[in-house]
Amino acid sequence: MTDLRAQTDLALGGRWTSLRAGEREWLWRNPAVSLAERAAARHGAAFVDAGGGEECLPSVNGDPARGHDHGDVWCRAWVGEPGDAAVRTDAGLTLRRRLTHERGVVRADYEISGRPGGRLLHAVHLLLDVSPDATLEVAGSPAVTRQDHPEPGAVTRSSWPDAAGVRLDRLGPDDGTATGAVVASDAVEVHDGDHTLRLSWGAEPGTPTSFILWRNLRGWPARDPYRSIGIEPMIGATTTLEGASADDVAHLGPNGTLRWWLEISG
Repeated sequence: MTDLRAQTDLALGGRWTSLRAGEREWLWRNPAVSLAERAAARHGAAFVDAGGGEECLPSVNGDPARGHDHGDVWCRAWVGEPGDAAVRTDAGLTLRRRLTHERGVVRADYEISGRPGGRLLHAVHLLLDVSPDATLEVAGSPAVTRQDHPEPGAVTRSSWPDAAGVRLDRLGPDDGTATGAVVASDAVEVHDGDHTLRLSWGAEPGTPTSFILWRNLRGWPARDPYRSIGIEPMIGATTTLEGASADDVAHLGPNGTLRWWLEISG
């Protein structure tokens, strides 16, 4: 196993800027977005898809009408140091991330605090640089919820690896499609040639865990589409808080805190 090393940028939303194992860089960077454009992002503005990895809290899709596209922390400066940093939202949530490297494994320990019983979603929005031959491996046949299908705002439910006729375990060449799905699993492996990236995560009992797969094969945006592959470990089982059931979101405990962890190895 090759040691994996992570780098982050606290000034730019605590974003993950590198996941490197030897000569292999796993994080994708959007060549159409400059660092200056990403740095200019401000709270309430539209999400800037620069690539890398973004922290999405207290939602993933967020509520663009209220200026919370992809959540409330990705465009805020964090306080601390790379191994232990935190950020606070306008809604009173504090997200703390402790990042460690041990025996070739990158581990992020998260603690979210705020009003006891508060509802939230938190995803680590990782965009990966993988070839059309890359495949995904998930244990068993977990539930899959395909987003915005067959029309915007609707969902179609199936089981891995199917998503209403789309094979999610095969990333494939660009075909002009874009598929977003929530997969009810707490682990996934990405295989690309001789390289493998393993991700696993977990949370306190009673907290739903899943991951979002964003399989954009030059199907989005409508103007100047590009290829991007997102693997987003998360606590929760949906992409937005609005209208979500109690079973599909995470909740802060009676003491106002919630902890979860993410481990990545290459």
